Amino acid sequence: MTQQNETKNNELATFAGGCFWCMVQPFDELPGIISITSGYTGGSVANPSYEQVKAGTTGHREAVQIEFDPALFSYQQLLDLYWPQIDPTDPDGQFHDRGPQYQTAIFYHSEEQRRLAEASRQRVEDSGRFRDPVVTEIKPAEPFYPAEESHQNFYKKEREAYKKDRALSGRDEFIEAHWDSSPGH
Repeated sequence: MTQQNETKNNELATFAGGCFWCMVQPFDELPGIISITSGYTGGSVANPSYEQVKAGTTGHREAVQIEFDPALFSYQQLLDLYWPQIDPTDPDGQFHDRGPQYQTAIFYHSEEQRRLAEASRQRVEDSGRFRDPVVTEIKPAEPFYPAEESHQNFYKKEREAYKKDRALSGRDEFIEAHWDSSPGH
């Protein structure tokens, strides 16, 4: 299965932010968010498995694809929520998940999304929060392959495993140190 079909005036947003388990909850249950699918995108293997992607040999990144109603929740709001979930300066993965399959990226679905994503990346660069350059890529959307059902809404289905993995990852400490404080903190 490739990219999900948009319904009515809904749009898609696709974000890679390291482990997809941690990228669902921040967007979930917000007004205008229709669905969030964990999956794989950006690589050359059709219908990859979790084990294939995890091995880092498919070219795919773990990502979430969000169907949203832009009249209720704008793409800009999604971008504003995306950046504080990641370390945009890490070229080798995210937190304790290492390898190209965990690199960050924004996959845009329209010229307007590309423009907004590039402007938001520039604001992050200019914010003074980071000494290192922002390396999060902005790329055209590619075929998106939903992950296995066991990975969908993992934070809800496997609460204890999710909490343990997230606690060990260092993600929350990074967010608190770099995003929950004033620039230059």
